[in-house]
Amino acid sequence: MWLRVLGAAAGGGSPQWNCGCRVCAEVRSRSGPVRTQSSVAVSADHRRWFLINASPDVRGQIEAFPALRPQGARATPLEAVLLTDAELDHTLGLLLLREARALRLFTTPAVHATLCNGSAVLRTLERFCPVEWREVVPGVGFRLGEGLSCRAFDVPTTKWSRFGPGLDHGRVVGYRITDERGGGALVYLPGMQALTSELRAEIEGCACLLVDGTCWDDDELVRLGLAGRTSREMGHLPVGGPDGSLAQLSSLEVGRTIYVHMNNTNPILLADTPERRIVEDNGMEVAMDGLEVQV
Repeated sequence: MWLRVLGAAAGGGSPQWNCGCRVCAEVRSRSGPVRTQSSVAVSADHRRWFLINASPDVRGQIEAFPALRPQGARATPLEAVLLTDAELDHTLGLLLLREARALRLFTTPAVHATLCNGSAVLRTLERFCPVEWREVVPGVGFRLGEGLSCRAFDVPTTKWSRFGPGLDHGRVVGYRITDERGGGALVYLPGMQALTSELRAEIEGCACLLVDGTCWDDDELVRLGLAGRTSREMGHLPVGGPDGSLAQLSSLEVGRTIYVHMNNTNPILLADTPERRIVEDNGMEVAMDGLEVQV
């Protein structure tokens, strides 16, 4: 199977439009590498593609990837969209897909309820195009067309109740996608508050892990005066530190680990920082927009 990183940054992208932090300033001064908001596309045959999350940058991301461009009048290789949660930076792109003749959408009941009754993104979209909702049940596998099988898994979170109010499960999920021919699996996990034993079991043995790299330090945004909550409090395990994701993931049997969903303040976005060298010295990678992976 093939995977394309459409966007590697967290909400707001890198640089973020209203941010003048050191990382954003350096990205601007170097004219890149600019990263758009987090999303990936997956395919079994490089012809039919499944989008995981639809960021506000989705139009530009499609234009930047020839395999996703239309192949005739209103003919598109985009088969469906899968969502990991109801975050605005993962769902607002749905509204930019409103010209579709129809849209197939895979979400958990918690995410579906939020999009209908909370943010109303889905109710707005349905006024423009038919939406076929496919219910995703964590732990229950399903097929993505010919050649790919998929299983969502719950990601423990203390996110605000607006992300799945009244529902205990499915507010945030990751996806494990397996190539049915070769047996190789990849895991897409852009939001991870803690690396629990259950998450370790979902990750173990995959050929490629694309994992939450939002902040380097837990107090990163607080220290910079940009937010009042830590990375963990916002639902994201930091990369660095003795109990960060880098230290914890190093013990797992994973073929390739790639950080995605980096916040604009994270120093690993820059190639010449000590933090970036630590990631690479541990055999892990930092995603760029346009990165392609074959499993």
